[in-house]
This record gives sequence, C-alpha cells and structure tokens, in this order.
Amino acid sequence: MSIRPEEVSSILRRELERYKPQLEMADVGTVLQVGDGIARVYGMANCAAGELVRFSGDVYGMAFNLEEDNVGVMLLGEDEEVGEGDRVETTGRVVDVPVGPALRGRVIDPLGRPLDGGDPVAAEKRRPIEGPAPGVVDRLPVLEPLQTGLKAIDAMIPIGRGQRELIIGDRQTGKTAIVVDAIINQRETDVQCIYVVIGQKLSTVAQVVDKLQQYDAMRYTTVVAATANDSAALQYIAPYAGCAIGEEIMYGGGHALIAYDDLSKHAQAYRQVSLLMRRPPGREAYPGDIFNLHSRLLERAAKLSDALGGGSLTALPVIETQAGDYAAYIPTNLISITDGQIYLEPDLFYAGVRPAINVGISVSRVGGKAQNRAMYNVAGSLKLDLAVYREYAAFAQFATDLDAASQAVLRRGERMVEALKQGQYAPMHVTDQIIIIFAGVRGHLDAIDPAEIQRLEPELIKFVRERHPEIVAELDTRADLTEDVEQGLERAVKEFVENWPATGKQADSSETGAERQELSDAAQ
Repeated sequence: MSIRPEEVSSILRRELERYKPQLEMADVGTVLQVGDGIARVYGMANCAAGELVRFSGDVYGMAFNLEEDNVGVMLLGEDEEVGEGDRVETTGRVVDVPVGPALRGRVIDPLGRPLDGGDPVAAEKRRPIEGPAPGVVDRLPVLEPLQTGLKAIDAMIPIGRGQRELIIGDRQTGKTAIVVDAIINQRETDVQCIYVVIGQKLSTVAQVVDKLQQYDAMRYTTVVAATANDSAALQYIAPYAGCAIGEEIMYGGGHALIAYDDLSKHAQAYRQVSLLMRRPPGREAYPGDIFNLHSRLLERAAKLSDALGGGSLTALPVIETQAGDYAAYIPTNLISITDGQIYLEPDLFYAGVRPAINVGISVSRVGGKAQNRAMYNVAGSLKLDLAVYREYAAFAQFATDLDAASQAVLRRGERMVEALKQGQYAPMHVTDQIIIIFAGVRGHLDAIDPAEIQRLEPELIKFVRERHPEIVAELDTRADLTEDVEQGLERAVKEFVENWPATGKQADSSETGAERQELSDAAQ
C-alpha cells in the first residue's frame, strides 16, 4: 500500500488548523511520608484548606494541615496504593458530593460513590460538603411541627422543622430505633430524609436499609454510610456530606430531616486524624477545635425565611454515652449546641419502657411553639405529671401507708407510662396519639388494669374513628382542640371505657404496696 505525500500534507494541515494552544496549570507535590491514612506532601504551595488532591494511583485525599514546608493530607482511599515519592496534584476544587433527586433511595459513601450495587449516581449538580450556616436574618422561628410518630416525643418533647434535637443514651437503648421510626413516619409528608451512618458495622447499616425498604421509606431517603471498615477521613467528612445533600433540599424550598448516627464516633475519628497530624491535644486528647467541629455542622440546620424559599433542615444528632455519663465532654458540648435532648435511660429500657425516655432530663427548648395545637392542649401537663410520678414511685418503694392523693398520682402515672409505650416500626398518626393521651390524662384509664392498656389502645382508636369520624376529621384538618371537639372526645372515650370488659378489675396501689411489704417481711 503506497502513501501519497499530498494526503499526509493535507492531514497535517487540517490538524494544525484545529490546534489551539492551551496552558494547564497544576500545583504538583511529592509524597514525603504515608501511613495510617495520612500523607505528608512536599510542594503544592497554593493548595487550599479542604481542597481535593489526586495521587498518582487515582487515590484522592483532602488537604487538612497547611504547614510551612508540607501539606498534611487525609487519604480518602487505601493508603497501600500510595507510596513515598509519588506525584500529587491539586484539583482546584474542595471536597464535594453529588446532590439532587437522583440520590433518593440510594446508599452512598461520603464522596457519592454507590454502596448499594447500583449504577453510579447520575446527579446533575455537586455541592461542597462544607458551607456557611444561614444567618439570623435568613432564618424564621421554629413553629411548624415535625411529627416523629412516637407518642412520648410528640406529646412531651415536640420537634419542629428546623430544630436540632439531640438523642443521647448508652449503647443498645433504642437511639437508632427512634431515628428509624421518625424517618418511617414521614411517608405521608413532604419531608425528605438523610440518614448518615458514622462508624457503625456494615451489618447494622444493612439491617436499617432493609427496614426502610420494608416500610417503603427508601423512596424518599438517602443513606450516607462511612462504616467502621472505612478510614477515619471518610468518617470525618460523612456528616458534612449528608448535610450538603440536605441543604440542597432546604435551599430548594423543600423540607429535609437528617440524622447523624452517631457523632461520638465522628468526634473519635476527628481526634484520630488530628493526633496523627500532630495537632496539639486537649481534654480527653481531643483537639482544641472539637466544639467547632460539631457547631459548624449543626448550625446549618435551620428554617429559612420566606425570601429564601421557606425550606427547612431538621437535625437529629445521636450521641452514645458511657455508663449514663451525659455530663462527659462531647455530650455536654452537643447539649449546649442543640435545641434540646432526648435522654434514653438504660434502667427504663431494661424495665420494658420503650422508648426509654427519661422525662426529667429530656427537654425541647422550642417546646409547645412547634407542637400540634390539639396535642399541646391535651398533653400540656403530661411531662410534669410523669416527673412527679417518678418521684412518688421512688418514694413508694419504701412506704407502705400512702394517702389517697399519692395513690391517685401513682395510679394515673402507672397507666400513662403504659399508654406511652410503643413498639418499634409502628409510628402513630398524631390524631391517634391525641385520642389515647386524652383518655389517659383525663382519668378515663384510671380504672383499667395497666396490663390491658396496650390491648385497649388500638380498639379505642378504632372505636373513635368508626363511631365518631367527625371528631377525627376535625383533629386532622384544624389540628386544634375546640370546645366541641373536646366534649365530643370526652363522650366518645367515656362511652368506650364504660363498656370495656377489664374496667374496675385493678386492685389499688395501697394493696400492691402492702403485698410488697408482706413479701419483704417473709424474706427477712
């Protein structure tokens, strides 16, 4: 085959015409030291804090320490793939994450890579994981309720859209269960959910995702997972990545609920990275900016002003305590940042009170302002009544002869504790919650055997819904306890309880106390 010179010259001429000189500037460095998920890089004089850098083995890292003669980089991949002398270059962009509707129903890592075996996320937009929190002028007060579906929380510790409510307790006391139930309860609302997993086992993540799929909650939920198998760097950026996904919803005028499970492991990951980077340690070996770590994350949750679209981002951070020590360093930091806390007590959990909420320590600093008005009118004194009941119950263990008023407090409190118990994965509509709590606080359950209240509850709700639909419709639409609705609900509950077969079968508390004393005397 012969090549004609005119063909070669025409090809060269065409290529020269299409050539456009381009100058690409890249800040390049060299790896000096690598190990434990950390690399020290010489060069890259123009590298920015938090900038994404690329190593020669297509491994990425995040610039963490900007020192005089080197840059400390957190590796966002395996450090076995990076060696001394390798070439490193800046990318010109900070660490970001894909955002938008394409993330719904997906399980991703903090960099947006799929973990659910699906296709790569086809998001049209990316957002930096770090961003400024909305200012005071850009916010509205938290006044709109966010229903969790849990009677004890919606009645006594209400959460509003844009609030930050801490969930705190020892391991295995039901913290994740509250988060999952709150996500499941958003099925019929316009709230999209983000569940951030930090340092949990892969099996735990799989179980949560399976439950969310089982209850049709994954269609509006994104799971961002940095498990115990992942590097400390990925665990460190995970909550910020999840927050960026939620912010995209909030600034788009939507409503989002984000849960960080849990921030104690996040603080530990940050401590590990900081110590490896030779940052000076402080209390409990945490670096001095540990408070800023969580405040700059949680302050991004807000209810935006109407001028910015009126969207909201509600945060449910989770903290694990050791032996109930909620006054430790990290828990007290988070308590001071958030708008209230739900404290789960191990003793209540093991006694079968679930959710195991200690009403004396738990609080919502937004309070009734963000509560359903009908629930506010029904359950206004419930938290105080239960706190008084706990005091009386502790005293009654040592007393045998109680006056009638004390017995009445114990009788009412015992039944309200039973009424507030709730199974997992069974969030309740707020109207159904109002019906059962109304029956309890108005004394209609005082004559019912406490062991029967769990069986009575669904039948009472069914009775009111079928026999008095006008009451249910009024509570659903107006969300207020008007005088007519209150009187109608009073008649309906009274009618049901009078015909309940277990009414009047419960012995009073004084007999129970006497029986306890007889058993004690016999034991001695």
